[in-house]
Amino acid sequence: MNGETSHQEHIGPFRLLTRLGGGTGAVHRATGPDGRDVAIRLLPAGSGSGAAGSGPDIARMRGVLSPYVVDVLGGDPAADPPYLVSRLVPGRPLGDDVAERGPVAGAELRRVALGLAKALAAIHREGLVHGALGPGTVLIVDGSPVVVDFGLVPGAEAAGDVRAWAATVVFAATGDATADPAASAAVPGALRPLLLAASADDPAARPGAEELAAACAGLDLGPAVPPVPSSASTHAPPPVPQSAPPAGPPAGGPPVAATSPDPVPTVASASSEGSVAVLTEPGAETPAARPGPGADSGHHDLAATQGWARLLTATVVVIAVGVAVTAPVMGLVLSIAGVAVLRAAGESSARGRLSALGRTLLTLPYAAALMVAVPLVLVALSVVGGEIDALSACAFGAGAGAAVLWTGPGVRAPRALLERMFLPVARVPRRIAVAGVVLGALALFAVVAAMSLTPSFAPMYGLQSSLKGWIDQAEAALR
Repeated sequence: MNGETSHQEHIGPFRLLTRLGGGTGAVHRATGPDGRDVAIRLLPAGSGSGAAGSGPDIARMRGVLSPYVVDVLGGDPAADPPYLVSRLVPGRPLGDDVAERGPVAGAELRRVALGLAKALAAIHREGLVHGALGPGTVLIVDGSPVVVDFGLVPGAEAAGDVRAWAATVVFAATGDATADPAASAAVPGALRPLLLAASADDPAARPGAEELAAACAGLDLGPAVPPVPSSASTHAPPPVPQSAPPAGPPAGGPPVAATSPDPVPTVASASSEGSVAVLTEPGAETPAARPGPGADSGHHDLAATQGWARLLTATVVVIAVGVAVTAPVMGLVLSIAGVAVLRAAGESSARGRLSALGRTLLTLPYAAALMVAVPLVLVALSVVGGEIDALSACAFGAGAGAAVLWTGPGVRAPRALLERMFLPVARVPRRIAVAGVVLGALALFAVVAAMSLTPSFAPMYGLQSSLKGWIDQAEAALR
């Protein structure tokens, strides 16, 4: 057992490796049952979970899916002590990075601004707020930002996160979070209007995180600027300054990046040779990094997790299309209902859910057009050469309509929510194996059934007869 830890060797199923700091909010590096290193943050005693308690909503935190947000793995607010588990991020705080290398500029500044905006958008989509965004809660991994310690400040508001975004980006560009974005020469002119809008005194006048991300995606801040060479040895971990510049707002505004009463330690730092990250607190002495996987392993793990979640989601879509071909009426009803429910589940208000239903209804004309076009095209091809059954042509049209409902133009929300639902499965290899086998078998059965079985239009048998008659008439007219 490492001498830096307390007398307690385990927290839940996790074996403690290193402790930095002490008291409430201490962070430990630990190893899980699967052998992976994780970061464990101790929560205040008696923390609840979710809206009813004073602690973080771990269920929603696990649903935040973004390469720019730390991957929350779980936790137990009822344990003694209560704790939160996240993936160990092999990076160091933005404040330390700027202190050593100097302010960020050009394409790298755009990458930081865009990544932070996307991180906030992912957090806000889950109904959460960061509440303490700043140079100390943004880690830099391979030049990209990864936000940590979100959802831990009670009573925070999304508009405050937007203002904190502006202060953090200003700090990245100038080294001073209190700098005036309109007056500082280090802030690119193309970025200033967005920073000023995000710093507006009226919270209602500030853009949302999604708007920030869309605006940043269209920015051109020029080529990347080479960083200032460090005088430190390339074989040692980067030094940690004794104090990092505060993430305060523009003068006269409310604080937007202050730490909570329970200080939030950060996850730091990887050596230039790609050592495993070690947890540090601001101002704490940095222990030597242990040799381990490359510095990009955290991003690789997250990318793999997202890849599996997308693959499982794609398998569900294949099953839905196969069912629509085999049983067109029931399959289309199930697809419409599934898409509508998933859209509504991603909204937190009655108005939002009603809007989600409206967006689903707007997709129906696309689906209907394809449902008509596909059978006509198949009939036209059969006239040129080959044979096709009238009901099969209609069934393939139904399958095409179902595919549009899930993957048509502008249809992203249902699949995105499915990906977030599959995220807990995609994190665990055993769960991936089970889900992959089950869904893969169902998808194979759906495809085989769609290609070999006679489609059934039950319970609308009258529609089945009508469709067959229409298709036969169209074929006769073409001949």
